[in-house]
Amino acid sequence: MFKLIGIAAGYYFLGFWGGLLGFFVGAVIDRVRALGQGALNPLRNAVRQTVFLETVFISMGKLAKADGRVSQDEIDHVEQFMQKLGMTADHRKQAIAWFKQGSDPAFELDRTYKKFMAICGHTRNLKEVLLVYLIVMAHADGEFHPAEDALLSDIAGRLGYGREAFKRLLDMVLNQSHFGSAQADPAAALDDAYKALGVSKESTDAEVKRAYRKLISQYHPDKLIGQGMPEDMIAMATEQAKEIQLAYDLIKKNRGI
Repeated sequence: MFKLIGIAAGYYFLGFWGGLLGFFVGAVIDRVRALGQGALNPLRNAVRQTVFLETVFISMGKLAKADGRVSQDEIDHVEQFMQKLGMTADHRKQAIAWFKQGSDPAFELDRTYKKFMAICGHTRNLKEVLLVYLIVMAHADGEFHPAEDALLSDIAGRLGYGREAFKRLLDMVLNQSHFGSAQADPAAALDDAYKALGVSKESTDAEVKRAYRKLISQYHPDKLIGQGMPEDMIAMATEQAKEIQLAYDLIKKNRGI
């Protein structure tokens, strides 16, 4: 906001160079105000990280129990997830407690997601990364149970995603997840690459580039850390970014762009 005010005031009094100076001064003021509001506040980020992890593991527990039983594949997935995060014994204990809390059939998600939206709701990237992790979790046993699909749709709605937007994200994640396995069939691999970016063969080169840049930006480490994602989870986000890059590289090669 102050950038625009600075440009207008600077240009009015000093012309072009005054407008340029006003832009930089306004940008500094906007950044300082953002700091005061917690955009880069370490304490507030610590709160976001705790709420993010709590929501992840409670939701994983709820998903694992959605079809009536927690499978060994789902337990293994959560174990691998904690290993990738490099959790300490105390943190693992807390994560397991959250998972068990979520897997209790009597547990309701209302309070969990009200807290998440209050603390992290303005950070679109965290909401999308949360959904991505939960989609991967639901697919840990190789299939989607109707109850898991219904629960994921409900969670997506709580995060502000409409049905169509959620389905697009679901399609993108599932194709990113098995993108590498399709390499033996070039035609299938190319189809999966388009789905992984959320575009189609009919999309223009500009639309493909725009979709790629948007996805890569969402998984940028600095942006995710700045919004409150725990640093240990950045490696997992980076893996997702690699799949996006592979998809885009294949499309570029096919189109000659």
